[in-house]
Amino acid sequence: MAEMESQDVAEPMAPGEASKSGARPADREGLLKHSREFLDFFWDIAKPQQETRLEATEKLLEYLRARPQGAEMKYALKRLITGLGVGRETARPCYSLALAQLLQSFEDIPLCSILQQIQEKHDLQKVKKATMRPALFANLFGVLALFQSGRLVKDSEALMKSVKLLQTLAQHHNHLQEQPQKALVDILSEVPEATLQEILPKVLRADLNSVLGSPEHLELFLLARQKVPRKLEELVGPVSLFSDENVPRLVSVLKMAAASVKKERKLPAVALDLLRLALQEDKFPRFWKDVVEQGLLKKQSWPASYLCFRLLGAALPLLSAEQLPLVMRGDLIRHFGEHMVTAKLPNQFKFAPEMNEYVGAFLEGCRADPERQLAVVVAFTSVTNQGLPVLPTFWRAVRFLSPPALKGYVAWLRTMFLQPDLDSLVDFSTSNQKKAQDASLHVPERAVSRLRKWLILRLVSIVDTLHVAKEEDVIEEVARFCFFHSFFEVQKPTSQVPETEPRLSFPLESRTREVVGSAFFSLLQTLSTQCRQAPEQTQDSPPWTYRLVRFADSLLNHSRNVAALRPFTAQQRQAWDRMLQSVRELEATSSGAGAKAAAFQHLLLLVGIYLFKSPTESCDLLGDIQTCIKKSLGEKTRRTRSKATNPQEPPWVEVLVEILLALLAQPSHLMRQVARSVFSHICSHLTPRALQLILDVLNPEKNADEDSVVVTDGSEEQLEGAEDGSSDGEDDRASAGEEDSGEDSDDDSEEEDRDADVDQGFREQLMAVLRAGKALGAVDGEDDDDGDELGDEAMMALDQNLASLFAEQKLRIQARKDEKDKLRKEKVLRRDFQIRVLDLIEVLVTKQPESPLVLELLEPLLNVIRRSMRTSSTKQEQDLLHKTARIFTHHLCRSRHYCHDVGRLVGTLYAQVERLVQQAGRQADAAVSLYYFNAALYLLRVLKGNAAGKPVCKAPKKEKAGSQPKGPEVAQAAGGLDLSLVTPIYSSALTSFLTRRNSPLTVTMFLSLFSRHPVLCKSLLPVVIQHVTGPARPRHQAQACLLLQKALPTRELRVCFDDPEWEQLVSQILAKVTENLRTLGEAQTKSEHQKELSSLGLLNTLFRTIHQEKLTVDLTAVLGVLQSKQQSLQQRECAAGSSRLYDLYWQAMKALGVQRPKSAKKEAKEVPSVAQNPVSTKRKKKGFLPETKKRKKPKSEGPAQEEGARPAAAAEQQPPSTGKKRRNRRKATVPAQAQAKQGPAPDPAAAAAITGPGTPAKTPKLKKKRKLSQVNGAAPVSPVEPAGKKQPQKDLPEKGVSGKSPQSALPRKKARLSLASRSPSLLQSGAKRKKAQLRKARKP
Repeated sequence: MAEMESQDVAEPMAPGEASKSGARPADREGLLKHSREFLDFFWDIAKPQQETRLEATEKLLEYLRARPQGAEMKYALKRLITGLGVGRETARPCYSLALAQLLQSFEDIPLCSILQQIQEKHDLQKVKKATMRPALFANLFGVLALFQSGRLVKDSEALMKSVKLLQTLAQHHNHLQEQPQKALVDILSEVPEATLQEILPKVLRADLNSVLGSPEHLELFLLARQKVPRKLEELVGPVSLFSDENVPRLVSVLKMAAASVKKERKLPAVALDLLRLALQEDKFPRFWKDVVEQGLLKKQSWPASYLCFRLLGAALPLLSAEQLPLVMRGDLIRHFGEHMVTAKLPNQFKFAPEMNEYVGAFLEGCRADPERQLAVVVAFTSVTNQGLPVLPTFWRAVRFLSPPALKGYVAWLRTMFLQPDLDSLVDFSTSNQKKAQDASLHVPERAVSRLRKWLILRLVSIVDTLHVAKEEDVIEEVARFCFFHSFFEVQKPTSQVPETEPRLSFPLESRTREVVGSAFFSLLQTLSTQCRQAPEQTQDSPPWTYRLVRFADSLLNHSRNVAALRPFTAQQRQAWDRMLQSVRELEATSSGAGAKAAAFQHLLLLVGIYLFKSPTESCDLLGDIQTCIKKSLGEKTRRTRSKATNPQEPPWVEVLVEILLALLAQPSHLMRQVARSVFSHICSHLTPRALQLILDVLNPEKNADEDSVVVTDGSEEQLEGAEDGSSDGEDDRASAGEEDSGEDSDDDSEEEDRDADVDQGFREQLMAVLRAGKALGAVDGEDDDDGDELGDEAMMALDQNLASLFAEQKLRIQARKDEKDKLRKEKVLRRDFQIRVLDLIEVLVTKQPESPLVLELLEPLLNVIRRSMRTSSTKQEQDLLHKTARIFTHHLCRSRHYCHDVGRLVGTLYAQVERLVQQAGRQADAAVSLYYFNAALYLLRVLKGNAAGKPVCKAPKKEKAGSQPKGPEVAQAAGGLDLSLVTPIYSSALTSFLTRRNSPLTVTMFLSLFSRHPVLCKSLLPVVIQHVTGPARPRHQAQACLLLQKALPTRELRVCFDDPEWEQLVSQILAKVTENLRTLGEAQTKSEHQKELSSLGLLNTLFRTIHQEKLTVDLTAVLGVLQSKQQSLQQRECAAGSSRLYDLYWQAMKALGVQRPKSAKKEAKEVPSVAQNPVSTKRKKKGFLPETKKRKKPKSEGPAQEEGARPAAAAEQQPPSTGKKRRNRRKATVPAQAQAKQGPAPDPAAAAAITGPGTPAKTPKLKKKRKLSQVNGAAPVSPVEPAGKKQPQKDLPEKGVSGKSPQSALPRKKARLSLASRSPSLLQSGAKRKKAQLRKARKP
């Protein structure tokens, strides 16, 4: 492709233009200069991403605007015209759009020349048969590009040529189908009338049969009738499309149009034009009845039906209020209802979302005409299936209703609920429902019940879409209506209560009233949520619960006209009056307790409303709540807990907590929110006994026998059932086969259960009955020759006994099954109740994190997590686990605030820490163990922050590593911890972790402990060091080494040691590691291999600490051990490929001054060096220069050679390269090169010079400025250095641990391999340069 582009670029001009223009060489040079940037535009134009295409087109236009007369313009036109016929179908529209944009931007380009170039490039007469299809599409997209440029309708000559070309393309129907004719209609719809009159005789035949032969010809006819009717009448004559003989043809054409847009799923333009023509000629009733309902729907096919549905949606804005009933009460709307009911399968196309868009657009567009809005909404609501509307109860289109239309719609819904008019509904039954023989399915009462349940849910759903402040009167009307018909009935109508005036034409059933009650509480929840979301709009108005309570009080005062479904007793009426009095008192409460009073007021009002639903329970709760509120608001604010005057009387907090738990047991989300709100105001007064009441719910042992928790959630089930019924339009027979198969499977499972439930007792009873009837004579050993058979009476008696026995057994099996179902349901309710109670615990740890009561939550929450981890099979158990874990982790352990005054609980907390650590070590799952370990860390944090009588010290400033630690720092690190009590606890856990085979504890847990409590880490280090060697398992030794490797570099731990102690500790650890390394290279198992890796990693950490802190440590022993293992490790690395171990080994050897041999490095990197050869034989694209080939500025290398560095130092200081030779390279002296070339093997004398025989050697100081190659890890060439100069030792960062600073954080990220180990080409190129220099030195 690059070669083709270069050839096209080389010849941008025609051959005849070379002599006329003298700018060809300059243009050619400029085009080649900008070739890569210019050619990339055309690649991006054909990409599938729309943003990339648009950006490339815009850049191309900007590029050409700067060079309007250059060769780039001609080449761009040539490339775009060529791209119109490319083989990729997705790229053709891209080139067409780009060509249209270019022609639009440069109006001086003649369209006729572009059209001529298109026809010459894609000549239909010369093209081969194999490339005919791309050529046809190239011509089509070329004409479309001219049209999209907006200039075609202004150029008559180009327009005529384009029309002629489209007529030619229309003959190739197999490839282009109807696309040329559609393009022709689109072009002619934009031309002026005069031009259309001139072109019309050439494109439209005067034959009516041709006009009604295809949708495109009919659409062209309709376009001409709309724009040039006189010219059309002269050409065709007077035509009546809606005559009796033309209606069947119109139906056929519309069916063809529906089939053509089946995949696009849109309304054909010809159908909408016919609709507008019918409205214009006052033929709409004939068009709708004959063409749509009697024609397209006569032989139902889904493409034709969807066309009718779309035509219905598009006709809504065009019809008047008088024409809407014709459309909304005919066969089409009934067919739409059947589609809504039957289209239930997941893979079945559903037209409902598209119709919602049509209706929403109509309602939004005619807000000024509420009459038409109301007519359309009522018409769609009236489409019912045996009384149940086909639309869902929640309809988003309602939000576009204007206020008058909304009030009218709510009034219609109320009227239809009170006095259902079944005759005004467009009702239908599906084919399966018509086949049903059950007469009860067709009675009016059933239809009325289904309709009323849907209507009340629609009223409630309307409130969800309303704005609280703007439609407050509508909301109050709906709320009063729902409340009245939930709990009251009319005795005598009165004008003082508007809800009593319309009488019920059908009495309300009990099930319907239950649905209305559930819908009312759902409405109350919605209103409470809206008030919380917009508090600034509702702060001046009373809450909705208070308004409804006042409305209920007025209803109770009209006892002659209104009667409650559950009349109040005298005690309940007194509780109601006291509740109202308490609410008034709370309203007068001072502003200091405003939020608390509002929460109590909300609780009182809600329980007062529940008095109509469950009078007995709510009456008792109201009295207790009022008593608790008085005590809560009457006590002094400085007191944290109330003291009851009567020792027998429980504190008010405990009583209120019991009330909140009882409310949480009810399946009401509103109750759940109110209980949470009230508890947030009383949690500061919580007592241990009140907290224990909450924790008992989470304890299954104490909660198993309590029946108060197990409550039925019938209200929500009924509401859900009503909603399901409202949305379920399928008939009873639709799933008969599934029910039969389900019954068969149930029978099979019952038989299996029956077989499983047969016990030995039943077998014995069966044997006894058979023996009594002498039916087991042969079995008992009696003589078979006895020949006497049982008589009829004996057989009848035996049958009766057997029947009674099996009937009793069946009853026992059913009783067991019922008991299992009951236990399962109780368990589900109990788990749901526990999830709700966790809300209170979350409020407590969020609002009162510094309370000592929070410490009592640890073990109960851990027990819930442990049980749920073991039995989290259901989604409910998983929800309980996730919520408990979230509260424990995020709100408790990670909270910024915690208890700072534990008082006398210090001893209890230490015992709890010990208990938690022991339980963490006994868990079977490491995930559960982590929760227990974190709980213990949280208690350590509390104990450490408990500054009882101790001044709080400021944070110490950062000091250099190795400085003398100060006493206050160590004391502050310990804080309030008693190390004599904590150290044995974690020492035992650490010993268990390093000795047990399957311990749930992990290295991460102890690292977290060490990082938070370095003083405790200092006390535990002897335990870890003890297990580095000895009889411990290799895996445990590796874990001990890893713990030391991560803990030693931390600054917090270093501060806890004096310099002599630290040096002694490092020496002790070094001796242990040296003992481990005596078996280096002999690993046979995975754990032993891991032990070797961890030992070498720890050794590198020790070396880094020794070098950085300048410690005096004897390294002779470890050097001898490492040197003795070099040969075995090298053989093992070549055989097994354990490069990680080998790299760690040479990191340690380099820290001791012994460099890695070049031969070993070269052999290890031979294979990848071929792939990384800098000289690539692959041909590069012209005009493209990679970043790696661009010249970089060489860095200064003066200080390196002044220090007498080796000859390879210049190469080491260069930045990483792909291997290209550098021109300005400094040359080292030849004698130094010859000397550096000798002796690649490590010299033991050099090591002896470093350490000295028998004398401990201090490591030299680190240089502040390192060479780039040494920072990256490049090893020097040879350990031998020039005489009289000492080789500086440089530490190498450990592989896997960042070596920037010893004070770095405890968890460290893995560092990449060094440059020397990853760039063999660099090393090889350096070796070649040295050989070349040696050859030059030998020459005379």
